[in-house]
Amino acid sequence: MPKMKSNRGAAKRFRATGSGRIKRKRAFHSHILTKKDTKRKRRLRSTVLVSKSDEKAVRQMLPKL
Repeated sequence: MPKMKSNRGAAKRFRATGSGRIKRKRAFHSHILTKKDTKRKRRLRSTVLVSKSDEKAVRQMLPKL
C-alpha cells in the first residue's frame, strides 16, 4: 500500500484548531493595500474557520489533519 500524500499547497494554507475544526487566513491582504481602509486591513489579518461546506474538501486534501 503506498503512502497517503497530503496536498502540499493545502498543507501550507490550513491548520487544525484544538477542537478539530480547520482554520484559514483571509484573502485580499497581499498587495494593493493603499485603497483598502484600515478597518478592512485589520480584519483581514485575523484567521477564520473554514465553512462547513468546504471542510470535507479540505479534509480530503489533508488526510492527516
